[in-house]
Amino acid sequence: MNGTASSSGPSKRIRVVVTGLGVKSPAGNDVEAAYSRLLAAESTAAVAKHLVEAEREVAVEMACLVPEFDIEAYITRRERRQLDRAAELLLCASVDAVSDAGESALADLPSSRVGVQVGTGMGGLGTMEGTTFDYGAHPMTMPVHTVPRTMANSPACRVAMRYNFRGNCATYATACASGTTAIGEAARRIRYGELDAAVAGGVDTPVTTTIVGAFAKMRALSRRSEEPDRASRPFDTDRDGFVMGEGAAVLVLERRDLALARGARIYGEITGYAANCDAFHIAAPDPEAATAAECMRLALADAGLAPADIGHISAHGTSTVLNDRAEATAIHQCFAGQSPPLTAAKGVSGHLIGGSGALEALLGLLCADRGVVPAIANTLGSPEAELVDVVIGRRRTIARGPVLSNSFGFGGQNACLVLVPPG
Repeated sequence: MNGTASSSGPSKRIRVVVTGLGVKSPAGNDVEAAYSRLLAAESTAAVAKHLVEAEREVAVEMACLVPEFDIEAYITRRERRQLDRAAELLLCASVDAVSDAGESALADLPSSRVGVQVGTGMGGLGTMEGTTFDYGAHPMTMPVHTVPRTMANSPACRVAMRYNFRGNCATYATACASGTTAIGEAARRIRYGELDAAVAGGVDTPVTTTIVGAFAKMRALSRRSEEPDRASRPFDTDRDGFVMGEGAAVLVLERRDLALARGARIYGEITGYAANCDAFHIAAPDPEAATAAECMRLALADAGLAPADIGHISAHGTSTVLNDRAEATAIHQCFAGQSPPLTAAKGVSGHLIGGSGALEALLGLLCADRGVVPAIANTLGSPEAELVDVVIGRRRTIARGPVLSNSFGFGGQNACLVLVPPG
């Protein structure tokens, strides 16, 4: 049923709410820190020491990295030997989210009714790169944990193993839409009775010499290494590409009736989800943007909402010319020229690839609940701002209301969520 609205209508199906949040991101390692950084519109991009000191030449030496934190407060040293960095960050963010939702309450649910849904565009590619460089000439000497570290499904499985969650455990790879896809698919599994709760989110750790070099070769990355804090500038006239980032964001989703019965804190509700594909180009969006616009319309229909009901948009906003232009065109089409205020977190966090959509949905829900739309970091204006209502210069106060969160990935992968604050 992906990409179609439910025939039963939003009032007939099981309602899905958000009861826990967790982040390990360049914007901060807890939810309030990340929200505050977004609100301040302060970029996190900086020169990355490991890229500068790499033995292999890298064309771009800046990135948005997760600030250091005590990983061993979450994961033992023995466990770390078995984990790629993506699995580490996703597991740590999940621990925070489960704790926020109430670990004991989730443990009281039948283990077969709690699932894990994770999106990642790169999986364990960092481990694969390092292992290839370090052990390629002598493969029989490579570490014994190489295979589980490189498996794309390791982050999801590690969360399931930590908490004995035995429901559907799935990993989605829809490029930059992966985190959004995971949240949407988790909501659908709860909505249609397969699960009672799910840990859902996205993660990627692509700041490696090979991955950064490959994106730089495509001319997708900004080259403003002399002023990294001004490099990521979605929907700005002077943008020249995105800044690579890393990180994880996780939401705990539950059946609304069960969450209310246990007195859980409810951050909001997932009311709409849709996904489709441009089927146009492996790396470029369809400039006519009709399929992306249709994805937004389907998500709104799934939520039972009209475009005028949306309070603001948490945009994909990569800071690349083609993607920003296509997204603005799609929004203009979907909202018939009456765009709600639009913000883009990548000005602050950079592009977390598979982790971006989850972080942007999480922060978008907080903004919707608090009635604030942050200005986009570094953005002063662009032709796209003539098509859509880009929030520039100063944050904007709005009425509490639904938020549309967009993600568009390589291969034409589109995914959209509608999230509604409580009350």
